[in-house]
Amino acid sequence: MRLFALRGASSVDVNESGAILGATSWLMREIMKRNQIGPDDVVSCIFTLTADLDAEFPAVAARQLGFDKVPLLCAKEVEVPGSLPRVIRVLIHYYADESHEAKHVYLGEARALRMDLEAAQ
Repeated sequence: MRLFALRGASSVDVNESGAILGATSWLMREIMKRNQIGPDDVVSCIFTLTADLDAEFPAVAARQLGFDKVPLLCAKEVEVPGSLPRVIRVLIHYYADESHEAKHVYLGEARALRMDLEAAQ
């Protein structure tokens, strides 16, 4: 087993609790599915939100998916003029087999953040 890290992001249409929870759940489910990992494989998750999202903590959605024993941290993303609004990002540290290849996941409008990965998704 080896320690890996991967990134992911999803966009949210509105600053509402349900929208943030839904986008985070979708993102985390896609990351787990594409990387064949589960909460027991994960060491930690760091979530960031753009300044226009403050209605809910993304960690709430992760806990609802079974990440209740995983250290989770939520923070504000650096405000850069002209950056994509209403985005939730995550950095996940996890264990997998040596042969594993991390698959980063960008959903919704957040796909524009990593167009270089678009063909691989």
